[in-house]
Amino acid sequence: MAHKILIVDDEPNIVISLEFLMKKEGFEVAVATDGDEALAKVASFAPDLMLLDVMMPKKSGFEVCEALRADANNASLQIVMLTAKGRDTEVAKGLAIGADAYMTKPFSTKELVAKVKSMLGVC
Repeated sequence: MAHKILIVDDEPNIVISLEFLMKKEGFEVAVATDGDEALAKVASFAPDLMLLDVMMPKKSGFEVCEALRADANNASLQIVMLTAKGRDTEVAKGLAIGADAYMTKPFSTKELVAKVKSMLGVC
C-alpha cells in the first residue's frame, strides 16, 4: 500500500510541482490550499506525512501544526514544514510546536524526496 502524503500550500505552482513529484515517487497524494481545508483533509484522507506551508489563508501552518499535535489521533502523522520563512526563530518555532522537519523554500526536490522517504522508512 502506498504511503499517503497531504500537500498543503496556497501557491498553485508549488502544489502542482510537489504533487507531480510525490506521485512520480509512488505516493498517494491529496492537496489542501488553506489551513482549514488541511485539517479537514487530515480527517478524511488520513495521510502518513504532510508537507505544510507556513504562510496560508485562514490558518497558518503553525496553527495547523498545533491543532494536529493537540489531537492524539494524529500522533503518528509526520509533518514537514515548507516555507520561505527560514530565520532561526521560525525554524525553532516550527519544531517546538511539533513539526518533525523544516525545509526552507526554495528547496531541492532531490533533498525533499530523500527527506520524505527517510521519514516514512521507504528506501
